[in-house]
Amino acid sequence: MAGRYVPPVAGCLFCSIVAGDAAAHVVLDEPDVLAFLDIRPVFPGHTLVVPKAHHDTLLDPGPDDLAVLFGAVQRVAAAVGPALGAGGSWVSVNNVVSQSVPHLHVHVVPRTKGDGLRGFFWPRTKYGSDDEAAATATRLRDALA
Repeated sequence: MAGRYVPPVAGCLFCSIVAGDAAAHVVLDEPDVLAFLDIRPVFPGHTLVVPKAHHDTLLDPGPDDLAVLFGAVQRVAAAVGPALGAGGSWVSVNNVVSQSVPHLHVHVVPRTKGDGLRGFFWPRTKYGSDDEAAATATRLRDALA
């Protein structure tokens, strides 16, 4: 990508797809980014957008590389409406936990009202109190400082 050279990783499925050694239904091929259909889609058109350079997680590439990656994600998300009649999209990144392929990838999933997806993957809860929420926010702010 725009930053330092990151070589492909032997045995990485997405590096193999980027290299053309493994088959994929490509929807976007740019110098630094490749997007292809997920082989186990949540809905038809579920697309994975990957940097061509191997990065294990979202924490690995630099800001310029992420800008290139998420520019492509934005274009794919914009395309699902006109191409597939979707009303919107769900965009997500698993970071280590639930990341089935350890190569950074962004899911762009077409959504339509009434499609049945109800957030099964993120049970919603509440903070026990405003103090608990404030303490959590403070811990995050401190970690960011």
